[in-house]
Amino acid sequence: MHRKRIFRLFLAILPFLLLQACGGEDFVTAPDGSAGPLVIYPDYKDVTIPANIAPLNFRYAMAGVRNAKTTFTLGDKSVTIRGAEVLWPLRKWKSFVADAAGQTVSVSAEAVVDGKPVTDSWTFCVSGDSIDGYLTYRLIEPSYQMFNEVSIMERCIENFDETAICNHRKTDNACMNCHIHGQARGDYSLYYIRGPKGGSILNQNGKLRKLTLNAPGMLSGTVYGDLHPDGRFGVFSTNIILPSFHTLAVNRMEVYDSASDLTVADFENNVMINLPHVARADKFETFPCFSADGKSVFYCVCDSVTLPAQIKEARYDLLRADFDPATGHISEQVDTIWNAHAQGGSVCHPKASPDGRWLMFSVADYGTFPLFHPECTLYLMDLRSGEIRALDEIKGDKSDSYHSWSSDGRWFVFASKRGDGQYGKPYFCHVDAEGRTTKPFVLPQKSARFYVYNLKSFNVPDLGNASTGMTLRDAARLFKMSNELFKQAE
Repeated sequence: MHRKRIFRLFLAILPFLLLQACGGEDFVTAPDGSAGPLVIYPDYKDVTIPANIAPLNFRYAMAGVRNAKTTFTLGDKSVTIRGAEVLWPLRKWKSFVADAAGQTVSVSAEAVVDGKPVTDSWTFCVSGDSIDGYLTYRLIEPSYQMFNEVSIMERCIENFDETAICNHRKTDNACMNCHIHGQARGDYSLYYIRGPKGGSILNQNGKLRKLTLNAPGMLSGTVYGDLHPDGRFGVFSTNIILPSFHTLAVNRMEVYDSASDLTVADFENNVMINLPHVARADKFETFPCFSADGKSVFYCVCDSVTLPAQIKEARYDLLRADFDPATGHISEQVDTIWNAHAQGGSVCHPKASPDGRWLMFSVADYGTFPLFHPECTLYLMDLRSGEIRALDEIKGDKSDSYHSWSSDGRWFVFASKRGDGQYGKPYFCHVDAEGRTTKPFVLPQKSARFYVYNLKSFNVPDLGNASTGMTLRDAARLFKMSNELFKQAE
């Protein structure tokens, strides 16, 4: 058997070997489980949730738990679930939280732990603001080195239905890049298939196109980007990306750009608009996104340095420039939103909320790949007042990075390696009109033990207000098709 397959088989059976070593009982406490007399995982104590979220199934992650009983109370209505795993029937959960919208649910729990009775209590709030019902993400090995078993998935977060949009079996084991929505719209999105037969898969109102977003003079095909609200343009970076490994285990891996520029794709005319002032040899430009009204582009810029030798000197500013929706041109006049050297950090992944109120971005000490930077923190900018603050109240003990907004700007999801430090998982937060955030909660799963046994990272979680409607059959068909070629704009 191939060495790689043996290693993967070992990883797959490792949790079961651990259970046997512990006498056959799963009592391993997750590092990011709750505190309290009764530890639960996932930690759903004192969170705020949308009324349309899937059931918050959890387990008592402690040794020796017996005769557990958990009671959920809302006014004169209560539901009691017995057992160390608290698993809600979907219909009962839906009915209960629908009645609880805008209110607080009280939870009381009792169990026998190592022969002694233990009680605990907590609450959770059910927001009156619903969340977009679909989430896409790339499932990938946490090392980001094994690209031949990758899938892009779409999950209905109102239940537990999960569908593959694209996977390695339909693309001759080619890697695929992450799926993004335009303005959180289910019918407006894009993802990439890499390799000789690959291309950019654009979904516009259910019409699928396979594109080559490349033209003479570009460093590469498009990499990171965003879709314009009007549907005609996309703004992207082109990057020469190189991986590197740290000698220190705390960071493990670094990914950096040896060169990067910005470009604009005109989907109506099949042309790439390459602008010299955002493609400078002495600058690294990357991570562009549109404002909610499509009249601005936010992006990150770093002075050119020698890499990897000067990786800790690679610090990215956050800039804003006007965008002309008639021509697809980015203005040469820019505003500096966040100065990396003055603030002592480096910006990645700016994302504007579709309601036009907020801009969120992540900040690490240096570089452009924060997934293995435990210090990486999300920042929130009020686009009305210009106020910027670090979201320290939701910061985990490991990297918090890629994020996306719900269509109404009241919820966001982000990827976090909190707890185990290896596997990125999607966490959700509510943000109110004053920018106050709530305690993050992880994507609910049907099994209360899912995250104990899961061996994939949820990479680039992205919210959509409807299903994309894309299927594996679409992926296989598009993979075999010829690409629409783009040319350089004159």
